[in-house]
Amino acid sequence: MERKIMSLGRSSLVISLPKHWVKMNELKQGDVVSLAVQRDRSLVVTPSAEGKKEPKEIVLHIDVDERDTLIVRKIVGCYLNGYSGIKIVSKNVFSVTQSKAIRNIVRMLYMRIMESDAKSMYIQTLIDESKASLELAIQRMHLISSSMCRDALNSLKNRDVMLAKAVFSLDDDVDHFCFFLLRLIRDAAQDSFLASELGMNPLDAMDHQTLVYRVEHTADHSANIARHVIMLSGENQRIPDNLLNLLFTAGTEAVNLYSKAFGAFLSKDIIVSDEVLEQQKNIEKMDREIASKAFMSKQKNPQMICAICSLRDSIKRIAECAADIAELAINRAYLMSS
Repeated sequence: MERKIMSLGRSSLVISLPKHWVKMNELKQGDVVSLAVQRDRSLVVTPSAEGKKEPKEIVLHIDVDERDTLIVRKIVGCYLNGYSGIKIVSKNVFSVTQSKAIRNIVRMLYMRIMESDAKSMYIQTLIDESKASLELAIQRMHLISSSMCRDALNSLKNRDVMLAKAVFSLDDDVDHFCFFLLRLIRDAAQDSFLASELGMNPLDAMDHQTLVYRVEHTADHSANIARHVIMLSGENQRIPDNLLNLLFTAGTEAVNLYSKAFGAFLSKDIIVSDEVLEQQKNIEKMDREIASKAFMSKQKNPQMICAICSLRDSIKRIAECAADIAELAINRAYLMSS
């Protein structure tokens, strides 16, 4: 669809609005429309001064014997696709397990139960996405994830169960941010007005979604390290000191790479990103050394061997997340400016 630019007076240039678009949005002469300049220099016209869509609502019908895990996945799917209000309806009374699962996920999604009875719940998000700061939220998510990494390694080195439990409990906070940010990014990818408010374009949405996933995965791997500290303590198992020191050294190196990569993403620093990618090879070398000593040692306890393998895997995956973020930073450094 094309429109010819016409002159109006000595200094004004105008274009006409498509008749069917005006009719579809029930506009008339004198109504106000909103104009938003996008980062690619395009212009978006929305049929109201606020430029905001009406909140979306959906009804979820739950079977009597439906698994609580499936109910949670349905609610998360609705939330991530921008629904502000979700009514959950059951043909029968919610089971205790179903009700507990719904209430747990509601807390995690920054939602509130507005209405509730034995057979239905209405939940609603109270956050205005247009007022959110994408960069600030991601940085806060990273700060929690990074602190989890370092505390998990310290709990491993010092066999500190209390610190490990504190780390494990923080994983929910990272998940809070993850769900909120994914919803925000998905909404912005579909809503040009929100994208303009957040200063995002489609490539930003793709890159930031990948970044959020990598930060969340890093937190998960830290929680896994903490979980094994708790488990080994409960079973009165002790990792040999030589292996423990190697694990701590490799883990510290991986976490340092993660922090460097995140900073490089924000600053689009190619040099630091390349350093992260090159230094990841050191983690692979240390991992082989840990594996060699673990399997050549006199320790034959299957539970201990499995724990060491899982700890190795978590450390390697933190380094892999760092490498993925570093590659994103390099790619973003060559984005064409608009």
